[in-house]
Order: sequence, then structure tokens, then C-alpha cells
Amino acid sequence: MSAAGVKAALKKLGDPTKAKGGAAFFKTGKGQYGEGDVFLGITVPDQRRVAKQFRTLGFGELEKLLGSKIHEERLTALAVLVDQYELGAEKEVFDFYVAHLAGVNNWDLVDLSAHQIVGDYLLKRDRRLLFKLAKSRVLWERRVAIVATYAFIRAGESKTTFEIADLLLEDAHDLIHKATGWMLREVGKRVSEDALREYLEKRVSQLPRTALRYAIERFPPDERKEWLARP
Repeated sequence: MSAAGVKAALKKLGDPTKAKGGAAFFKTGKGQYGEGDVFLGITVPDQRRVAKQFRTLGFGELEKLLGSKIHEERLTALAVLVDQYELGAEKEVFDFYVAHLAGVNNWDLVDLSAHQIVGDYLLKRDRRLLFKLAKSRVLWERRVAIVATYAFIRAGESKTTFEIADLLLEDAHDLIHKATGWMLREVGKRVSEDALREYLEKRVSQLPRTALRYAIERFPPDERKEWLARP
């Protein structure tokens, strides 16, 4: 198995119309967050099927895919890594992933893999890496930091999510606001609505508006209005 084999399999599935739509949706224009990203136009289910076919791909070949300008090649590589992690190569995959974060450089790539690999691995380990990433100048590393906490939320924990959210309160990027709000909403859904309300009471004046809207999505309409009316 090789990176070339993955590239060939993906190329056969490409759709120029979908590629154009993907380039627009993921903001690949000059100065946008996905500038330079190239799309083939392949659905995620199709990419996952290719990943299953190449699930034993070695790290050297995966490194080639993660270094590609083609979005689907990077996503497929990450899907392979998630599969390999779940099959038991936890430390090896975690170490490789962290060493190749430069290839995890769009929001869907982060969301596919951060909690599955980084969050799961750190569930019962030291989490200082996440606090370091939350302070990074790299947008995607900051998103990894907050999305990785989804693994903790699913395990019934909220403390680290709140701590990382605090570090991101003054973040200027909308994609961080959305990810933070998403994780806060999941705390309310999976851990405790009371814990979420307690956090919001302390941070509502500092929380970016987009993050607040995402966080309170599951609250009753009247309560959402009350939160949004807060100064």
C-alpha cells in the first residue's frame, strides 16, 4: 500500500462541480482561512471508504498525504489514522499526529480527528499540550485544543473544556468562536446544563456572541432570549 495508491483511488472519485463548491465552502480564496487548499470534489463517505481500503498504510506514506495540497488526501490520511488509533496503535498515532499538525489545517480536518486521537489519548493523561495549543498563533492548533475536549465531555467531564474556553475568550477568529460554543453546548447536553449555566453566568459578558449563540442552542427559546439580552 502506498500514498500513490490512495491518490489514484481518490482521483477516480473526483467531481469538478463538487470541487468548485468545496473550494468556495472552505474559503480557499486569497486571504481566506483555507487559502491554497485544493479540492477534488469527493464526498466524505467516499473518502472514508478509501481510508478503510488503506487502513494499514505506514506512517511514511501517511506523511506524504498529510503534506499534500489536496484537501481530500489529507482528510483520508486522517481517517486512516483514526482507524489505526482505534485498532490499538494509540501512542504511535498520537505522536505522529502531534508531529504533523501542520497537515491538520482546515476545520473539518480538525473536527474529524482531534477528539478521536488527541482528546482520547489525553483522557487519562497530562493535558498540558492542550493549553499550549490553545495559546498557539496557528488557528488550527487552537481549534484542536478546544475540539479535543469533546472526548472529555463524552466521558462526563467539563473542567478542561471550561479552562480551554477561558483561554480562547479573546480569540479573534470566528472558527474558534464556533468551536468553543459547540463544545460548551455539548457540556450542557452530555454533562450538565447547570454546569453550563454556571459557566455562562461568569463569562457571558466576555464570551464572543457567536460562541454564546452556539452554547445556548439547546436552551428553551425564552431563556435563549434572556442570555442574548445580557450586556
